[in-house]
Amino acid sequence: MKLVITPRSAKSRKFPITLDLAGSPADVRVEDVQNAIATKYPQLYLDRQRLTVEKTALEAGKTLSDYGLKDGDSITFKDLGPQISWRTVFLIEYGGPLVIHPLVYYLPKLFYGESFEHSWMQTVTYWMVMLHFLKREYETIFVHRFSHGTMPFRNVFKNSAHYHLLSGLNLAYWVYGPWNAEGAKLAERSDILVYGCITLYIFAELSNYHTHVTLRNLRPPGTKIRKIPRGYGFQWVSCPNYFFETLSWLAVSVLTMSWSAHLFFIVAVGQMFIWAVKKHKGYRKEFSDYPRGRKAMFPLIV
Repeated sequence: MKLVITPRSAKSRKFPITLDLAGSPADVRVEDVQNAIATKYPQLYLDRQRLTVEKTALEAGKTLSDYGLKDGDSITFKDLGPQISWRTVFLIEYGGPLVIHPLVYYLPKLFYGESFEHSWMQTVTYWMVMLHFLKREYETIFVHRFSHGTMPFRNVFKNSAHYHLLSGLNLAYWVYGPWNAEGAKLAERSDILVYGCITLYIFAELSNYHTHVTLRNLRPPGTKIRKIPRGYGFQWVSCPNYFFETLSWLAVSVLTMSWSAHLFFIVAVGQMFIWAVKKHKGYRKEFSDYPRGRKAMFPLIV
């Protein structure tokens, strides 16, 4: 069959093109079309391609007949640009704070122009942040399975800014400064407050990790199978990983009493809430038997 590939941009120099594909619309799959385009233009590998019919994106694994396409019809092509794997994106995002916090913490003279002894609050906060992002890196490599393999490379800078600037430089500079050093009045914390924050942090981090393992086990390797998540945390909300991470950063925010930690907490929780509501609505739309009592992110609330 013949299929016309038209460009989304009128300025395209490569398209339109006509592909000769072996088989009927019921036999030709979307990835067959993508492979034919990549064969003609090797730089346009599969992850870089977006094919649509009347604004409906074509999904790999489906045939052309699934979209009502016939011999001689046309589909629209968009070049998504150079891609980068999501695993690499997360490693870069979480790697920023793992570099920035040690630099600010261990080289105070470079950042503040003086040396000083860190307070207990600063030290506890430092290890909270470091262990959190080390856990995130471990999960990225050994736990997470990604439904989407890549994202446009240009987006990595925007995505990383949240972690490198807000939870990285912003948090480190204002928390580890001499105004919070040993002996400073701003650094005084009761033992009950410190140990309470540590306890909440440990509970939240372990619970968050457990949630990620549960989500991983829902999807066998190499598949995109989707199931209703169940078990610890999911009896309350659709996204317990976001809820537990909220508790983790709440512990940091309360312990530091710093506006920088409060700022990051508000931005991070706001973004996670947006993601949670979107996932919650997706679950309810996809699964007719989805538990009605579950909230999106905050138990018994929303």
